[in-house]
Amino acid sequence: MELSRTIKRLRTEQGWSQEMLAEKAYVSRQTVSNWENEKSYPDVHSLLILSGLFGVSLDELIKGDVEIMKDTMKNEDVSRLKKAQLLGVVELFALIFGVALLIEYGGEIGMILGPLLAGILSVCIFMTFHCLEQIKKDNDIQTYHEVLAFMNGETLDDIEKENEHKKRSSQKKLLIFAAVQAAAVLIAGAVMIIRQLL
Repeated sequence: MELSRTIKRLRTEQGWSQEMLAEKAYVSRQTVSNWENEKSYPDVHSLLILSGLFGVSLDELIKGDVEIMKDTMKNEDVSRLKKAQLLGVVELFALIFGVALLIEYGGEIGMILGPLLAGILSVCIFMTFHCLEQIKKDNDIQTYHEVLAFMNGETLDDIEKENEHKKRSSQKKLLIFAAVQAAAVLIAGAVMIIRQLL
């Protein structure tokens, strides 16, 4: 992105090392290095600090990157994100209703296949939600969202950020709960099969 080159150029124009900029911006030297090597993108707070340190407007600092960010949010990863969300919902419904119906009405075969299907779907659900989190992490969607909101004159105050963090934490807990429930169904089914065989 353009910002990485802009930060490096403005830093060298000031005659600052990465360590000096890090100290002035209240971040680590590694963070400055990551910004300059396009490994991470500064959050809104850091962008404001950099703007003040370099004596340039925020528009000048991130010129060109806003459009790139918009494109990034609209690229095929967003499509993958939506597909993975839909797939996760379908898998959850299949786990809840499909397995129950198979066990209830499938007879002896259903008693064997139901727990097996529950185990397979549990693994699929875990992999789908892991994929969702990886797409979000790879695209740093939260940071981009903050910058775009700021550029549109909107604010994401600390309360909203905390709510977003809590929401993501709750989603992870729900995923773990679903995985535990699925594992319990699988174990219960396996125990019932073993008892019938004995």
